[in-house]
Amino acid sequence: MRTQVGIVGAGPAGLLLSHLLHLNGIESVVLETRARDQIESTIRAGVLEQGTMDLLTESGVGDRMKAEGALHHGFELAFDGKRRRIDLKDLTGHAITVYAQHEVIKDLVAARVAAGGSVVFGVSDVSIHGIETTSPSLHYVHDGQPHVLDCDFIIGCDGSQGVSRTAIPQSLRRDYERVFPFGWFGILVEGGPTAEELIYARNDRGFALVSTRSPNVQRMYFQCDPKDSVDAWSDDRIWAEMHARVDSADGQQVVDGRIFQKNIVGMRSFVSATMQHGRLFLAGDAAHIVPPTGAKGLNLAVSDVRILKNALGEYYKTGKGELLAAYSETALKRIWRAEHFSYWMTRLMHRLDDASPFEQQLQLAELEHVTTSRTAAKSMAENYVGSVVV
Repeated sequence: MRTQVGIVGAGPAGLLLSHLLHLNGIESVVLETRARDQIESTIRAGVLEQGTMDLLTESGVGDRMKAEGALHHGFELAFDGKRRRIDLKDLTGHAITVYAQHEVIKDLVAARVAAGGSVVFGVSDVSIHGIETTSPSLHYVHDGQPHVLDCDFIIGCDGSQGVSRTAIPQSLRRDYERVFPFGWFGILVEGGPTAEELIYARNDRGFALVSTRSPNVQRMYFQCDPKDSVDAWSDDRIWAEMHARVDSADGQQVVDGRIFQKNIVGMRSFVSATMQHGRLFLAGDAAHIVPPTGAKGLNLAVSDVRILKNALGEYYKTGKGELLAAYSETALKRIWRAEHFSYWMTRLMHRLDDASPFEQQLQLAELEHVTTSRTAAKSMAENYVGSVVV
C-alpha cells in the first residue's frame, strides 16, 4: 500500500493532521495501536486555546465543541484565603473552551470516517524504515498479517512512549527533561459546579484545581506524592483535602459530590529539540511534554500540526521544501515559550518541598502582583490563551 503521508498515532495531533491534509487534497493513512473505542474513552482533560478553537471550527469539526464545551472568559486564582479573577477576555480579547481531549478525538475520528479516510486501528509491531531516503515506509501487523505502507513522509504522533522519536538516532537527538517531585491526584465527580470558571488554588498544603466538565460532572485535582496510592485516599479524606486547599475565607466552598474516578498522574517537562530527521517529523507528545498546570499539551500539538499542514501543503503545491526544512526551528519557538509558561505557573502554584519560608513568601508576593497589576495579569492571560507571538 502507498500513500503520500503516513501518520503514526491517532491522538489529536495525528487525526487533526490527517483531517487538514484531506481538506488540502493530500492523502494520508493513520496507524493506531489501540482500538477506536479505547482512544475515544480514555478520559483526559482539555483546555482549548482560542487558536485551537478557531482551527477546529474553520476545518468543520467544531460544532460539538461549541455546543457542549464550556466557554470561559477567565479563571480564578485562589491563595491566602481569597480568590481573584484573571479576566482573559478583557485582557486579551480571547477566551478558552474546556472540552475534554477524548471528545476532540471523537469529533476527528467521525470526520475521517465520514470522508472515507484511512485510519487503521489495532495495529502492532510498528517500525519505521528509510527515513533518510526519498521513499520511507512503515511496517506493521494488522489482523495477524504483516503490511508495508510506503510514503513520501512519515509523521510521528505516537506520544512519548511511541516508536517515532527513537527512530531518530540518539546521536542526533537533543533531549531536555525536568521531572517534578510531585504529581496530581485527579477525581471525576458527579455533582454541581463549584464555580463558573476554573479555580487554580495555591495553599501551604499543596496545589488544587477545580474544573467543570459539564453541568453534572466536575474534574478536580490536588497535588500529591506521585508514588502515592489511590487506595490510600478515601472519599472523605479527599474532600477534607479539597476543602482545606480551596475554600476561601469569605465562605466560598468546594461543592462535594459522588466521586466515580480516581487516578494519579506524574508531572514532567520534556522537549526533543530534534523534531525532524530526513523524511520523519515529530508532532505533539512524541516531541514534547508539559506539566498540565499551563494547559498547553493539546494546544502545542495543534500548533505543530498547523505548521506541518502549511509545510506539506507548500511541498505538494509547489515542490518547495523550505517550510519543511524549517519545521523544527519554527515549532520550537512556540514550544519553548509554552514550556517556560507551564514551568513558571507550576512553580508559582505548587508547594515546593525544597522552598524556604522566604521563597514561600515570594510565591505569595508574585500571586499578589499578578492579580493586582494589569500588566502582569495581561502577560499571564496572553500566555494562557496562546496569543503570545513568538
